[in-house]
Amino acid sequence: MRNFARRAAILALAATALAGPLTGAAHAAPATLYAPSALVLTVGHGETAAGVTPERAVTLNCAPKPSGTHPDPVSACAELRRVDGDLGALESESGILCTREYDPVVVTVDGVWQGQRVSYERTFGNECVMNASSTSVYAF
Repeated sequence: MRNFARRAAILALAATALAGPLTGAAHAAPATLYAPSALVLTVGHGETAAGVTPERAVTLNCAPKPSGTHPDPVSACAELRRVDGDLGALESESGILCTREYDPVVVTVDGVWQGQRVSYERTFGNECVMNASSTSVYAF
């Protein structure tokens, strides 16, 4: 009886070893058909993001559908799609007049846009200038 169990175990291992390479490697299916587009946006007072503690932060997910803690993810994602994720191409003038007081505000955007790493920083002269920008991406 002992030899029978040993032979059965050896045959099972041999069959697995021989048949394993014939089955091919299993490939994991992607979790979604959309490339990830998830961003974290922050704003704080200062000339650069280095050393500035963010005063506000929001998340913005644009794929597969707009979501996140951003107050208007639908408009923000639509604007980002319009410029193909190029944050530098977002419009910044809306005709609103602001004081010339220099109290810099820095906005940072970090994350992934359509599967590509994104890291962006923009400094506005003051909060009025930032709020006057005609983009809803920075309106948080």
